[in-house]
Amino acid sequence: MYLVAIAWMFVVVCMAAVEATTSSLIGGLGTLLLYGILPLGLVLWLLGTPQRRRARDGGRKVVAGASFTPGRRHRRGDDETDDPGQ
Repeated sequence: MYLVAIAWMFVVVCMAAVEATTSSLIGGLGTLLLYGILPLGLVLWLLGTPQRRRARDGGRKVVAGASFTPGRRHRRGDDETDDPGQ
């Protein structure tokens, strides 16, 4: 994914350089911004959503009506509200 992004930015920087040298510096900056930075940032943000979601959830799996705590063994009849000290 990043290889395509780097290649696209190379093409956009070349386009912006040609625009800046032949026409105007403002045109080159506009080309860099409108063809490169904004669209590429949006695409990378959208494609990174599943990874951010996995990182946010921390690998937890949620089953309807049940809770799962990583690292804790659940046994039949084991309830988290029961306190053996009482």
